[in-house]
Amino acid sequence: MPTRLNGAVLKVSHMCETARSSLPNQAVTEKETSRATWIKQLNAPLGEIDPEIADIIELEKARQWKGLELIPSENFTSVAVMQAVGSVMTNKYSEGYPGARYYGGNEYIDMAESLCQKRALEAFQLDPAKWGGYSKPWLGIYDLSLQKLHTDTKKISAVSIFFETMPYRLNESKGYIDYEQLEKSAALFRPKLIVAGSSAYAGLYDYAHIRKVCDKQKAIMLADMAHISGLVAAGVIPSPFEYADVVTTTSHKSLHGPHGAMIFFRKGLKEINKKGEDVMYDYEDKINKAVFPGLQGGPHNHTISGLAIALKQARTPDYKSYQEQVLSNCSKFAQCLLEKGYDLVSGGTENHLVLVNLRDKGIDGSRVEKVLESVHIAANKNTVPGDVSAMVPGAFVWEPQLCHLEGLLKKILLRLLTSLMQL
Repeated sequence: MPTRLNGAVLKVSHMCETARSSLPNQAVTEKETSRATWIKQLNAPLGEIDPEIADIIELEKARQWKGLELIPSENFTSVAVMQAVGSVMTNKYSEGYPGARYYGGNEYIDMAESLCQKRALEAFQLDPAKWGGYSKPWLGIYDLSLQKLHTDTKKISAVSIFFETMPYRLNESKGYIDYEQLEKSAALFRPKLIVAGSSAYAGLYDYAHIRKVCDKQKAIMLADMAHISGLVAAGVIPSPFEYADVVTTTSHKSLHGPHGAMIFFRKGLKEINKKGEDVMYDYEDKINKAVFPGLQGGPHNHTISGLAIALKQARTPDYKSYQEQVLSNCSKFAQCLLEKGYDLVSGGTENHLVLVNLRDKGIDGSRVEKVLESVHIAANKNTVPGDVSAMVPGAFVWEPQLCHLEGLLKKILLRLLTSLMQL
């Protein structure tokens, strides 16, 4: 057997040499040179391989550095997170879950994702016997409250296309969610699921009230804390986990992580029925199958690794102090705007953002966004109750969480208000 194997190897080697010798010398040289050049490209830095993209990245870096970033959907993540996102973890394909992959070679990928899951539960102080959580960068969810799912004439997102949805609204005179109307609408609509979440709401959610409505209608309560998950992790605002069945969040806003998302679900004992039998939560298997293979292929392992780092940072005392300063700064920011005569939806703020109603100023949020951008201030237009166009809305939203130093905040306020006075 060894002799025959060696003979086969020698024969294949001879055939390769014969094929090589049959090529013109120039072709052989070009092939070897191309192979060497390609290997060099794989190890060369970005600036050498693609100067155009390198320049664009530097321009964006300068824009973020020199301007004021006040968009609630954004944040500055850490160098450690960016290093993980730009690491070799991006090379591996790993359909499935830890310990149950469709491909081999996932030993260390499993370690990273399992660690991320563990840290996700720790970040929000959840009992692993009662909660499960997964970090899947492709997950996301729209809120129902501000009608981002659909308009009166058009269905926008996949949720509104495949499911029948009904938005709940604000009490326009107070600027807070109208929970009484929500309860009445739920009695008529009989939803299977109610979402407690929004993208531009300056108040705090009454999770207990929504839980009561869900119990009455036998509906699942899903809390989407995409914008406020960093504040929840720091314990500076109420947590939805006490009341919700399922909790979703993105990871790149107040949480300071990479662009991704997480989904949490209750598990274990739900109740004991009238027959004295244990009734268990059944969300885990359904959610797992819906995410993969239902909606997602290979997860972004580099993003999951970066998220694990962000979740570790969210457990530090410095992180809690930062989020406390965010709330303090935003409160002062809102008070300053009120003193200058601006109308704030909800009358102020209870979290990290301020929604400014511009209708009485005779201008819309789109124009304000452009004016502010011209002086290197990034904010974003936003709708308020009664708007008919999301592209030309009557308000804009600010979030001063990226600038949390007291001295810098005062400079920001002065610059922002000076810009507004010139409109």
